[in-house]
Amino acid sequence: MASTGPKSPKKRADARRNEQTLLEAAAAVFVVSGVDAPVRDIAARAGVGMGTIYRHFPTRADLVIAVYRHQVDACAEAGPELLASSESPHAALTRWIAMFVDFLTTKHGLATALQSDNARFEALHAYFLDRLVPVCAQLLEAAVEAGEIQPGIEGYGLLRAVGNLCVGAGDDPRYDARRMVDLLIAGLRLPR
Repeated sequence: MASTGPKSPKKRADARRNEQTLLEAAAAVFVVSGVDAPVRDIAARAGVGMGTIYRHFPTRADLVIAVYRHQVDACAEAGPELLASSESPHAALTRWIAMFVDFLTTKHGLATALQSDNARFEALHAYFLDRLVPVCAQLLEAAVEAGEIQPGIEGYGLLRAVGNLCVGAGDDPRYDARRMVDLLIAGLRLPR
């Protein structure tokens, strides 16, 4: 987008802060009410008017995509941070996968909301893979190098397995996707 003139750094920082607040509010509302939640609920949670939301995100699809990308970015950025701060690479992997499960299980209605624009959904899925597969691979590699898990597990395969365990997690109260994922991650560990 071409600039129409010099902008003050304060406005740019405020705009980023406003957008961040909107994305966090929308994500929280989506968790409870799904992506079809009324925009007024998101505005109320963010403490802004509905016009502010539409100024940043002209369509619901724009908002849903922005929330999704924001959460993908947060998950991707958490991987190296967890690796640096956890007591072991396996602990970092376990914590990161738990974040990934939270991410997957809170996307009520995402696919349906984006079905009308298949090209945008495909681009979003590609973004998801481009950002998260390398992070997962980095965590797996660190755990292998530490002698904590068996070698030969690929990031894409693990993310796909976790995703498959999370499918329909909210549809059946008898099914505990988090428990199944915990068992999967524990099963990666080499015996000591």
